[in-house]
Amino acid sequence: MPGRRALGRRFGWLWASYAVSAYGTSLGFGAFSLIAVLALHSGPAQVAALAATGRAVGAVVAVPLGPWVEFRRKRPVMVAMDLTRFAALMSVPAAFALGRLSFAQLLVVSVVVAAANIAFNAAGGVYLKALVPPQDLLVANGRFESTTWSATMVGPPLGGVAIGMFGPVTTMMADAVSYLLSALGIRAIGGGEPRPARTGAPRLRAGDLLEGWRYILSRPALRPLLFNSIVVNGLIMASEPLLAVLLLGRLGFTPWQYGLMFAAPCIGGLVGSRIARRLVTRFGQRKVMLTAGALRAYWPVGLAFVQPGVSGIVLVIAVQLGLVTCCGVFNPVLATYRLEHTDPDRVARTLTAWSVSSSIAIAALTAAWGLLAAITGPRTAIAIAGVLLLVTPLLLPRRAALRCAEVLRP
Repeated sequence: MPGRRALGRRFGWLWASYAVSAYGTSLGFGAFSLIAVLALHSGPAQVAALAATGRAVGAVVAVPLGPWVEFRRKRPVMVAMDLTRFAALMSVPAAFALGRLSFAQLLVVSVVVAAANIAFNAAGGVYLKALVPPQDLLVANGRFESTTWSATMVGPPLGGVAIGMFGPVTTMMADAVSYLLSALGIRAIGGGEPRPARTGAPRLRAGDLLEGWRYILSRPALRPLLFNSIVVNGLIMASEPLLAVLLLGRLGFTPWQYGLMFAAPCIGGLVGSRIARRLVTRFGQRKVMLTAGALRAYWPVGLAFVQPGVSGIVLVIAVQLGLVTCCGVFNPVLATYRLEHTDPDRVARTLTAWSVSSSIAIAALTAAWGLLAAITGPRTAIAIAGVLLLVTPLLLPRRAALRCAEVLRP
């Protein structure tokens, strides 16, 4: 494309590896729940427990991986995590084919995959910071973000068709193979990578496990950004299962209509991620991050007013489009800011702490909102989440804190 910024062959391999795993993950969207329901005939309580427990326990398991990743070469760690996810996911169709698949295996696999996701993302963030010049970090993160949204737009519908044609474990196999291809792509990047020098004690200590959180909490800009992110993401994700119950159950929308309402708005993520760099160039990083971070909180409350029929479809698409567009701008800017303002020898532990906090918050809020919906109904619970989101911009850092962070920037 004319004007497209070239980031080099090595980044091209990294981006291709990210893309293939992103599309595989999107094809397998909801695969654990679908397999639990269709293959194991699990009830709602078991499916909810699978979603919440896998994410939360996986996050806890990932805590010691942050310090471990910090002082190892990042590309071999990324390959190892891809192969771990491949092996774990492939065990499910293998057990299904042998008639030995159990709910306990699904739970263990979900924990392993969740922990490997966090370790891979931590290593990937460090590797990207070393691979790409600082002035191109936002370009690189914008491309990752646009890939995520394009995969989200086409993956779940295709995954649904594949499940209908070939059975419940099909998309999980596709997801597993995508991680194998990702590992091969990362291996093909080539080039040397020096072993990071160990600072402090020669061995891993218990205190090292908390270093990521200590670092974030000591930074006047990163601390509020973490609190804002975990609350916003937690409330949005906690509302999704309730919205499915409301739309597919009480309001009577069909599955294809439900898929359309969440696939079509992903175009906003593509647009947002593509214009993020232009907005930062024109208005500055701080202003774009704070503005987009605030605007994404104002959309979800509209979902509480959805009604049956075409008007309901239009409302959900409009709300999701606004939300996703703001997220498409905010996410790459946040990811870039976080990398730029983290010391090189703290990046893996900081990213791990961030991911662990987010995963635990999402699991806790999802469980809490499930209980709230049982008491008040899904529409009321969605409305409460939307109202709470309206005040989350107050958690964003003040401009003075961001200016101070730029002075202290590593």
